[in-house]
Amino acid sequence: MARKPDILRTVLLIFAVGLVITGFTSLQASEDNRPLPASVVEMAQSAD
Repeated sequence: MARKPDILRTVLLIFAVGLVITGFTSLQASEDNRPLPASVVEMAQSAD
């Protein structure tokens, strides 16, 4: 029973690190709003 708190801390630490990594990647994805080239926009409009 003495090892249970260590395992619990390890699992919580892995979970917290995963949340931090997910947060950073979602921030980078939301900042990556590059405008599309005009040819891509025209192609999408002609498809409608």
